[in-house]
Amino acid sequence: MEKLLPKGRLLSLVVPLIAISLGGIIGAIIMLISGYNPILGYSALIKGIFGDTYYMGETIRSMTPLILAGLAVAFAFRTGLLNIGVEGQLIIGWLASVYVGIALELPKVIHLPVAILAGALAGALWGFIPGLLKARFHVHEVIVTIMMNYIALYTANAIIRAYLFVPGERTDSINETASLASPLLQSLTDYSRLHYGFIVALLGCVIMWFILWRTSKGYELRAVGFNQHASQYAGMNVGRNIVLSMVISGGFAGVAGAMEGLGTYGYMSILSGFSGVGFDGIAVALLGANSAVGVALASFLFGGLQVGALNMQSQAGVPTELVDIVIALIIFFVASSYIIRWVINRVKKEDV
Repeated sequence: MEKLLPKGRLLSLVVPLIAISLGGIIGAIIMLISGYNPILGYSALIKGIFGDTYYMGETIRSMTPLILAGLAVAFAFRTGLLNIGVEGQLIIGWLASVYVGIALELPKVIHLPVAILAGALAGALWGFIPGLLKARFHVHEVIVTIMMNYIALYTANAIIRAYLFVPGERTDSINETASLASPLLQSLTDYSRLHYGFIVALLGCVIMWFILWRTSKGYELRAVGFNQHASQYAGMNVGRNIVLSMVISGGFAGVAGAMEGLGTYGYMSILSGFSGVGFDGIAVALLGANSAVGVALASFLFGGLQVGALNMQSQAGVPTELVDIVIALIIFFVASSYIIRWVINRVKKEDV
């Protein structure tokens, strides 16, 4: 294996696997202490992911917005930025895509791409603001993006109440021509909520990889992320690249919101709080090592845990909060990757 992969690449693959294993082991210990059977609990969890076509459909449906949210975080991080505002960009993208899905009457071949594009543009606009403040006034993007999450939440709720409100505290349903719903996929997965959005999410992985690794602009963005001063000395426009990075990152987040509005629900409700998808995207990007393939795999894990947790509760009596603990432990060990790398290096030295 070491001959096939460079040492750094090998460690980047091993560390997440170790983090997942440690999270699972400590989660099992917590189950035992809490009086639950970890074998029965994890068996129910796995069955809740792979045991039925319905669960598989729901897992893929759940991972669809997670992929795009993870790409949003990963893209910004690859360019040296921390986009903590994916949740807000997702909410604004969700609202914009639903509005276009309701307001316009077009053929499906035009209406659906336009609605998705509306979500991307809205998310990009919400990412443009912190990008501009960072580039022009050196305002830290973490602070601005966190605050803009709340602005997005309450702005979206206010717009729905003022202009789009129908009984049920939500917007009207989108037109069929703007829907990602697939009767075929639903029938194949025992009528889960699986929709064509997962194709859009996989396409997003390809787009991120292509931009960052196959274009000169992607090279510039990564260079600015590595060292802004060296990039400026080389003649690159650092400020413009910071803004562009946040715009693209926000675009991915906006499409994640469109997947919820056009695929899973077909409308947007007044939100009492954050959806959580944008914040989960941070964990997904972290576990996926900020790579397109890694984000897709991490999204499958997180989506599976979210869906399987419901089966854990119904079949094994294990509270869903314990799955949240396992997820938190996985994130903790990934964030503590330095310790894991240190232990691995120490073991190798002792073997030598």
